[in-house]
Amino acid sequence: MNVLICGANGFIGRAIGDAFERAGHRVLRGVRHPVAAGEIGIDFTRDLDVDTWRARLSGIDVVVNAVGILIERNGQTFDSIHRRAPVALFDACRLAGVGRVVQVSALGADSGDTRYFRSKRAADEHLRGSNLSYQIVRPALVYGQGGASSGLFRTLASLPLHLLPAGGRQRLRPVHIDDVAQIVVRLASNDMQDRQTVDVVGATDVDYRGMLDTYRASMGLPPASHIGIPAWMIDAAAMLLDRVPGSTLTRDTWRMLRSGNSASAAATSALLGRSPAGIETFIGRAEAISARYEAAAIWRSLLLRGALAATWLWTAIVSALLYPRSASLALLSRAHLHGAMAVALLYGAALLDGVFGVATLVRPGKGLWAAQALTIAGYTLVICATMPDLLLHPFGPVLKNIPIFAALFILFAEDPRP
Repeated sequence: MNVLICGANGFIGRAIGDAFERAGHRVLRGVRHPVAAGEIGIDFTRDLDVDTWRARLSGIDVVVNAVGILIERNGQTFDSIHRRAPVALFDACRLAGVGRVVQVSALGADSGDTRYFRSKRAADEHLRGSNLSYQIVRPALVYGQGGASSGLFRTLASLPLHLLPAGGRQRLRPVHIDDVAQIVVRLASNDMQDRQTVDVVGATDVDYRGMLDTYRASMGLPPASHIGIPAWMIDAAAMLLDRVPGSTLTRDTWRMLRSGNSASAAATSALLGRSPAGIETFIGRAEAISARYEAAAIWRSLLLRGALAATWLWTAIVSALLYPRSASLALLSRAHLHGAMAVALLYGAALLDGVFGVATLVRPGKGLWAAQALTIAGYTLVICATMPDLLLHPFGPVLKNIPIFAALFILFAEDPRP
């Protein structure tokens, strides 16, 4: 078969495309920026009319729509990505005589009351109302290497303290990406029952707390401590973060988690011809160490950045506003700095500290870490040369620069940004 995968560079779309190729089918990968053979350009933010799609569908037997977003950002809206572009695609498939359409929807789309679910449901209903041969696949929370939510939950699981929203009692039934891809390939076959909607879930029904505990144990980490966060606090945080670009906690994502994500595994087992993988098998022994270090690297960076930002910002505030200016100028006089020059350096250094603190939060990168290290090295050399007695101070005001250098070295070594 000739198969067009829309969203072929996404986490789910890439796995589906690979599964079709392994099964011997010819795959055309629809991506936003085609660079390789077998790729064509599609853009669900702009490809919103039927005529845009018709020429792309010539000779295509099966179309798989695996395009989806969890959070609106950079001009990507639920309405365009989940409803308008898929509707145009489905109508073009009907006119072009495409043999079958497989729509990757989401578990809960039939009744969920969020913009995400409503937009998914609108496309599903339009497809059902057409005369196309279709399969609607509604996977639960999908786990796999490269998945954004998988990485997030592994990171949360690797923390020694688990913060559990509303006690972490939300029921989930995560499904492995390999099972999802296998089922999509199976449903695209001509011998399958036509025009059906299938919920695809994993073998193990677990609550949110149990999911984190299982991932943590699979990574070879000791049990974590738990603290339940009241639902009203999550409500307030979600409301505050709802309009923060890139935030994974929004009112919609919180409602989706709170309502749970589970269903019977009977249909999944029937399609696979076996029981689907359970959450306890998702992280095997071979990948446990790499998964652990990957997860730790994410929160380690956030922790180091937060500590550095707090240090720079508090130093700026103390230097400019709280510490007696006369005492600061007395210290500078020991470095042979006096008068207007000393005042200018005092407030200039405070301003630089403040800039470093803000940049640490919003514009991290190798250049910033190098600039901070050079600045601290300069401060340290001046202090050692002009105030050597501070090296023997019991509070170690100069020696505390050593762990800061270590933090900057780690950030510089691991940061992919220039």
